[in-house]
Amino acid sequence: MGRRSSTICLAVALAAVFTSSGCLFRSHTVPVRKTAAAARSATLTELLNYINQQASAVKTLNATVDIDTTVGGAKKGKVTEFQQIRGYILVRKPAQLRMIGLFPVVRNKAFDMVSDADGFKLSIPSKSRFIVGPPEVTTPSKNALENLRPNAIYDALLVHEIDPKNQIAVLENGEEAIVTDEKSKQQTSYPTYIIDVIHRDKEGWHLERKIIFSRTDLMVHRQLIYDRMGNLATEARYENYQEFNGVQFPTSINITRPQEEYTIGLSVLKLTLNSAMTDDQFALSQPPGSTLVRLDQNGNAMQTSPGGGVEKQ
Repeated sequence: MGRRSSTICLAVALAAVFTSSGCLFRSHTVPVRKTAAAARSATLTELLNYINQQASAVKTLNATVDIDTTVGGAKKGKVTEFQQIRGYILVRKPAQLRMIGLFPVVRNKAFDMVSDADGFKLSIPSKSRFIVGPPEVTTPSKNALENLRPNAIYDALLVHEIDPKNQIAVLENGEEAIVTDEKSKQQTSYPTYIIDVIHRDKEGWHLERKIIFSRTDLMVHRQLIYDRMGNLATEARYENYQEFNGVQFPTSINITRPQEEYTIGLSVLKLTLNSAMTDDQFALSQPPGSTLVRLDQNGNAMQTSPGGGVEKQ
């Protein structure tokens, strides 16, 4: 008997077995996924042009925001939601950010954080601590506020330009689903475009980020930022876009840092783009009487000076 005849006989035999004996198989229902509105189309070049045009249009940013903070997850074994606070964010390209958080009602400073040439400075008045360290620290602190880093907020707040000299952009099609009916678990599918940005540095090429467009409006709604080892460092979500001076900017921004297990939600109340800013607006001095803590790359305190002098910008 030839190979083709043997194959046909085997198929017929299997079909007879499975259809005659219900105990050999079982079935279950799968929630039907609805498709959202008709997807819009764009080329990789068009998407890159949009990113670079919007990014280059923002030189400075001055925002008043409400800040919602959540800390915890699988590592900590619990999740803690903090009361919403008012905050202010200043940004000046190419890499400066200052972020101030105020306690509710009394409006005293909860924290004051700024980037500088060597890394960051973070003042926590309620703890009388003034922390200075490199841009990234590999070992998170048990104190959630001490894990804040201005460069992480800066990179999540803005979708940066893509540099063709040191970056390669690759386009792929994707899909995201959202449960729209909890009872029936009905899902709605949203088609997406994903731009994978591959970056070259002195150590070679690596995945730097993924920029995710919704094809319902061709706007950026997510950005995934990776560390040098390919681990997810930051996930940012962008919603409720509004136009400010000709620039489309999200007024709802959700920033998650999975390794440090904290999430910051920013609701933009007021936003001014491209106003003049001075160096003094990004200067942060150590408050008198506070403890100066210098961190190394691993998050260890190299130097602690209780109640000493003033650390100046």
